[in-house]
Amino acid sequence: MTMLIKSVLGIAASLAFAANVLAADAGTAEEASALVKQGVAFFKANGKDKLLAEVANPKGQFVTKDLYLSVWDTKAKVLAHGANPKMAGKNIIELKDGDDKYFMKEIMAKAANPGSGWVDYKWVNPVSKDIQAKSAYFEKVEDVVISAGYYKK
Repeated sequence: MTMLIKSVLGIAASLAFAANVLAADAGTAEEASALVKQGVAFFKANGKDKLLAEVANPKGQFVTKDLYLSVWDTKAKVLAHGANPKMAGKNIIELKDGDDKYFMKEIMAKAANPGSGWVDYKWVNPVSKDIQAKSAYFEKVEDVVISAGYYKK
Protein backbone atom coordinates (compact mmCIF):
# COMPACT_ATOMS: atom_id res chain seq x y z
CA MET A 1 0.00 0.00 0.00
CA THR A 2 2.85 2.38 0.80
CA MET A 3 4.27 1.82 -2.69
CA LEU A 4 0.89 2.72 -4.23
CA ILE A 5 0.69 5.93 -2.22
CA LYS A 6 4.25 6.86 -3.26
CA SER A 7 3.38 6.19 -6.90
CA VAL A 8 0.21 8.29 -6.74
CA LEU A 9 2.09 11.12 -5.03
CA GLY A 10 4.85 10.90 -7.63
CA ILE A 11 2.36 11.12 -10.48
CA ALA A 12 0.57 14.03 -8.81
CA ALA A 13 3.88 15.86 -8.34
CA SER A 14 4.78 15.27 -11.99
CA LEU A 15 1.42 16.61 -13.17
CA ALA A 16 1.75 19.67 -10.93
CA PHE A 17 5.23 20.30 -12.31
CA ALA A 18 3.98 19.96 -15.90
CA ALA A 19 1.11 22.37 -15.20
CA ASN A 20 3.55 24.90 -13.76
CA VAL A 21 5.84 24.57 -16.79
CA LEU A 22 2.89 25.11 -19.15
CA ALA A 23 1.71 28.10 -17.09
CA ALA A 24 5.22 29.54 -17.21
CA ASP A 25 5.06 29.35 -21.00
CA ALA A 26 1.77 31.25 -21.10
CA GLY A 27 1.95 34.75 -22.52
CA THR A 28 0.80 37.81 -20.63
CA ALA A 29 -1.17 40.91 -21.61
CA GLU A 30 2.06 42.91 -21.70
CA GLU A 31 3.74 40.35 -23.95
CA ALA A 32 0.73 40.19 -26.30
CA SER A 33 0.62 43.97 -26.75
CA ALA A 34 4.42 44.11 -27.15
CA LEU A 35 4.21 41.44 -29.88
CA VAL A 36 1.59 43.49 -31.74
CA LYS A 37 3.74 46.62 -31.45
CA GLN A 38 6.70 44.63 -32.78
CA GLY A 39 4.53 43.55 -35.73
CA VAL A 40 3.45 47.15 -36.40
CA ALA A 41 7.09 48.30 -36.37
CA PHE A 42 8.04 45.44 -38.72
CA PHE A 43 5.18 46.40 -41.07
CA LYS A 44 6.31 50.04 -41.15
CA ALA A 45 9.94 49.08 -41.77
CA ASN A 46 9.43 46.22 -44.24
CA GLY A 47 5.94 46.47 -45.74
CA LYS A 48 2.87 44.30 -45.72
CA ASP A 49 4.14 41.40 -47.85
CA LYS A 50 7.17 40.78 -45.64
CA LEU A 51 5.04 41.04 -42.50
CA LEU A 52 2.56 38.48 -43.83
CA ALA A 53 5.37 36.08 -44.73
CA GLU A 54 6.96 36.44 -41.30
CA VAL A 55 3.65 36.01 -39.44
CA ALA A 56 2.93 32.85 -41.44
CA ASN A 57 6.35 31.41 -40.49
CA PRO A 58 5.75 29.08 -37.49
CA LYS A 59 9.39 29.51 -36.45
CA GLY A 60 9.45 33.25 -37.11
CA GLN A 61 9.84 36.14 -34.72
CA PHE A 62 6.09 36.55 -34.21
CA VAL A 63 5.53 33.22 -32.45
CA THR A 64 6.63 33.06 -28.83
CA LYS A 65 5.39 30.97 -25.91
CA ASP A 66 1.68 30.49 -26.66
CA LEU A 67 1.46 33.90 -28.38
CA TYR A 68 1.35 34.55 -32.11
CA LEU A 69 0.22 37.28 -34.46
CA SER A 70 -2.81 37.24 -36.70
CA VAL A 71 -3.23 39.77 -39.49
CA TRP A 72 -6.59 40.60 -41.07
CA ASP A 73 -7.87 43.09 -43.60
CA THR A 74 -10.46 45.59 -42.36
CA LYS A 75 -13.31 43.22 -43.31
CA ALA A 76 -11.89 40.38 -41.11
CA LYS A 77 -10.38 38.31 -43.91
CA VAL A 78 -7.35 36.48 -42.52
CA LEU A 79 -4.19 37.53 -44.35
CA ALA A 80 -1.78 35.57 -42.14
CA HIS A 81 -2.15 33.46 -39.00
CA GLY A 82 0.80 32.51 -36.81
CA ALA A 83 -0.75 29.34 -35.39
CA ASN A 84 -2.91 28.06 -38.24
CA PRO A 85 -1.81 28.90 -41.80
CA LYS A 86 -4.98 27.22 -43.16
CA MET A 87 -6.92 30.25 -41.89
CA ALA A 88 -5.36 32.50 -44.54
CA GLY A 89 -7.94 33.71 -47.03
CA LYS A 90 -10.96 33.00 -44.79
CA ASN A 91 -13.32 35.74 -43.74
CA ILE A 92 -14.01 35.30 -40.03
CA ILE A 93 -16.33 38.25 -39.35
CA GLU A 94 -19.12 35.83 -38.31
CA LEU A 95 -16.87 33.88 -35.91
CA LYS A 96 -18.42 33.43 -32.46
CA ASP A 97 -16.77 32.54 -29.18
CA GLY A 98 -17.81 29.99 -26.53
CA ASP A 99 -20.62 32.32 -25.39
CA ASP A 100 -21.90 32.98 -28.94
CA LYS A 101 -20.33 36.46 -28.92
CA TYR A 102 -19.36 37.89 -32.32
CA PHE A 103 -15.94 38.96 -31.08
CA MET A 104 -14.50 39.61 -34.53
CA LYS A 105 -17.26 42.14 -35.24
CA GLU A 106 -16.28 43.89 -32.01
CA ILE A 107 -12.59 43.87 -32.96
CA MET A 108 -13.31 45.29 -36.41
CA ALA A 109 -15.58 48.01 -35.00
CA LYS A 110 -12.96 49.04 -32.45
CA ALA A 111 -10.16 48.82 -35.02
CA ALA A 112 -12.03 51.30 -37.21
CA ASN A 113 -12.10 53.86 -34.41
CA PRO A 114 -9.75 54.55 -32.56
CA GLY A 115 -7.68 51.85 -34.26
CA SER A 116 -6.41 49.85 -31.29
CA GLY A 117 -7.66 48.21 -28.14
CA TRP A 118 -8.59 45.03 -26.33
CA VAL A 119 -11.48 42.60 -26.80
CA ASP A 120 -12.34 39.84 -24.35
CA TYR A 121 -13.85 36.56 -25.48
CA LYS A 122 -13.83 32.84 -24.67
CA TRP A 123 -11.86 30.39 -26.75
CA VAL A 124 -10.57 26.83 -26.58
CA ASN A 125 -7.13 26.72 -25.00
CA PRO A 126 -5.08 24.36 -27.19
CA VAL A 127 -3.13 23.11 -24.14
CA SER A 128 -5.99 22.38 -21.72
CA LYS A 129 -8.69 21.88 -24.39
CA ASP A 130 -11.03 23.88 -22.14
CA ILE A 131 -12.94 27.00 -23.14
CA GLN A 132 -11.10 29.76 -21.35
CA ALA A 133 -11.23 33.55 -21.06
CA LYS A 134 -8.96 35.16 -23.63
CA SER A 135 -8.16 38.76 -24.45
CA ALA A 136 -6.82 40.05 -27.75
CA TYR A 137 -4.90 43.27 -28.28
CA PHE A 138 -4.99 44.73 -31.80
CA GLU A 139 -3.78 47.72 -33.75
CA LYS A 140 -4.87 48.93 -37.16
CA VAL A 141 -2.07 50.11 -39.41
CA GLU A 142 -2.95 51.30 -42.89
CA ASP A 143 -5.30 48.63 -44.30
CA VAL A 144 -4.58 45.77 -41.88
CA VAL A 145 -5.35 44.83 -38.30
CA ILE A 146 -2.57 43.10 -36.36
CA SER A 147 -3.54 41.13 -33.25
CA ALA A 148 -2.25 38.82 -30.52
CA GLY A 149 -4.24 37.29 -27.69
CA TYR A 150 -3.43 35.67 -24.38
CA TYR A 151 -5.35 33.31 -22.12
CA LYS A 152 -6.35 34.81 -18.80
CA LYS A 153 -5.55 32.91 -15.64
